[in-house]
Amino acid sequence: MNVPANFQYTKEHEWISLEGNVATIGITDFAQGELGDIVYVDIASKGKALTADEVFGTVEAVKTVSDLFLPVSGTITEVNAALEAQPELVNSDPYGAGWMIKMTVDNPEDVAALLTAEAYSTLVA
Repeated sequence: MNVPANFQYTKEHEWISLEGNVATIGITDFAQGELGDIVYVDIASKGKALTADEVFGTVEAVKTVSDLFLPVSGTITEVNAALEAQPELVNSDPYGAGWMIKMTVDNPEDVAALLTAEAYSTLVA
């Protein structure tokens, strides 16, 4: 299982990468493996200001549909358009081409309160 050390993680299996006050968010390698083949990603929250732990979309796999939870508060500025035609990118490259959203974070310090790669690895071990 791949858990990049330079990201922060949630107990709900989202990852977040922060540059300044702009965050990129997706689901972890563990999560995509548990879901199986992803067939649809539904994110209709672009332009919306949401608080931490709110649902920002859903991911649909062959066997299940799972909610996507926002790790920190902020405004969603971009949705990965490539996932509309190729939702399987979440399976093949969850930390790269399979990212889901970009957002402006209200308080970048909130990201530091999330799980480190080591803590997340312990959680899913």
